[in-house]
Amino acid sequence: MELENYLQNELSGGTIKTYLYEIEKFKKHYKNPEKLSYQNLMEYVELLRKNYNPQSIKRTVYAIKKYYDYLVETGKIKTNIATNIKIKDGKENPIQLQELLTEKELQKLLEPRKERYPILEKRNQIIMSLLVNQALLVGDIEKLEIEDLDLQNAKIKVQKTGITNERILDLKAEQILLFYQYLQEERGKLECQKTSFFLLNKLGSAITKDDINYLVSTYQKGFTKKITSVKIRQSVIKLKLDQGENLRKVQYFAGHKHADTTEKYKETGINALQTAINQFHPIK
Repeated sequence: MELENYLQNELSGGTIKTYLYEIEKFKKHYKNPEKLSYQNLMEYVELLRKNYNPQSIKRTVYAIKKYYDYLVETGKIKTNIATNIKIKDGKENPIQLQELLTEKELQKLLEPRKERYPILEKRNQIIMSLLVNQALLVGDIEKLEIEDLDLQNAKIKVQKTGITNERILDLKAEQILLFYQYLQEERGKLECQKTSFFLLNKLGSAITKDDINYLVSTYQKGFTKKITSVKIRQSVIKLKLDQGENLRKVQYFAGHKHADTTEKYKETGINALQTAINQFHPIK
């Protein structure tokens, strides 16, 4: 099995291109990556720190981890020595908790509205419902196939990606009827060529990330806060934690590979007070 074919099973085209580039760069530095130790990998990370920002380093580490998964899968090595690498750089919380949406604001995104193209009305409601109820990434929604839906048991399967785990999530009662109606009516009218993808655009092709991001942007008019798919997802995750849901359950719900990613959404009383001071102090 070729590396590129292996990556195609779970990653988008853009991510595959980036990972292949990072892996090639890594292999040029180390001629025999199969024989490396964990210490060798950490030395490589230290080398990267001299020339790249934390986000770039994390991307490289994700690529290397996936490469070692491939080596294990193809029997070239027995264990993935990159699994336990965690990058602590850029420790400040990138999530601006005070700017996230409230429960009331999230519910406002689910209110029906008149669409320019009536045939897309249910499809658009489905997309917004998946963002608000399941906190899916735009890439998750783009890749949904009809076989990922289990309407009888009110479940939806979300495929794993380079940064999230596979998971099976509950559907709300109102989503089941909406999904069923779309499958029985609008989707058949939209489909111009047989495809297994669940959500289609007005041209009858599989919906794209750009289509979804554009739809989200059309909701901005009714809000003062910036509305993006990422902010919706972050808001839903934080709300679950604020409501007392178990950290591990929220981690599974979000598909986070590491619990510390989920913990970034938790705000202690002291942190909440500091956030308020930073945001509203008159001397600022």
